[in-house]
Amino acid sequence: MEWTPEMLKKREEIAFHYKKILELLGEDVNREGLLKTPDRVAKALLFLTRGYGQEPGAILSSAKFIEDYKQMVIVKDIDFFSMCEHHVLPFFGKAHIAYIPNKSVVGLSKIPRVVDVFARRLQIQERMTTQIKDCIQQTLNPLGVMVVIEAQHLCMQMRGVEKQNSITTTSDFTGAFNQAKTREEFISLIKGGR
Repeated sequence: MEWTPEMLKKREEIAFHYKKILELLGEDVNREGLLKTPDRVAKALLFLTRGYGQEPGAILSSAKFIEDYKQMVIVKDIDFFSMCEHHVLPFFGKAHIAYIPNKSVVGLSKIPRVVDVFARRLQIQERMTTQIKDCIQQTLNPLGVMVVIEAQHLCMQMRGVEKQNSITTTSDFTGAFNQAKTREEFISLIKGGR
C-alpha cells in the first residue's frame, strides 16, 4: 500500500482514536505489547478497506476484448475477506461468478479483482453480491450475469448466536440467468469437482 500524505494523515488519526478506544476498554496503552497497536490497527483498517479508493468498472474495462464467444464463462472459488459493517468483524468465503458474453470477454483475473474491490469495504454479503453483479452487467453488457457467494461471518460465530459452522449463501442474477435451466447449469458446474 502506498502511503501518500493523505493516507498517512488518515493513519495517524485512526491510530489516535484507536489508542483512546484501548484506554476506554481499560487497557494500559503504554505497556510493551500495546505500544504499537494503535498504528498497526490503523494500517490494517486502511488495508482492509482499500476498496473505497478503487473503481471496479475501470478494472474490468482495462482488459475487455472483442470475442465472438456466446457460452457461459465461470470463475469459481474466488477467495475473499471482508468486514461486516454492523460489527466491523470479518466475514470470508468464496464467490462464484458466471457471465455469458455479448461480443466481448474480459481478462479472467479481472473478475477476482472486482470481488476484492467490493470485499475491501465495510459490507454486508447481500449488497456485495448485487454490487459485483451490477458492475459486471453495466461494464461488459453480457447476455447475463450470476453471482453466488458463500461465507462465514465471525459476527455470528464469535458473538451473538455463536454458531461456528453456519454458512450464508447469497445469489443474484440478470438476463439469461433468469431461465431456471441456465441457473441450474451454473450451479451444477460450480458444485462439480468438489
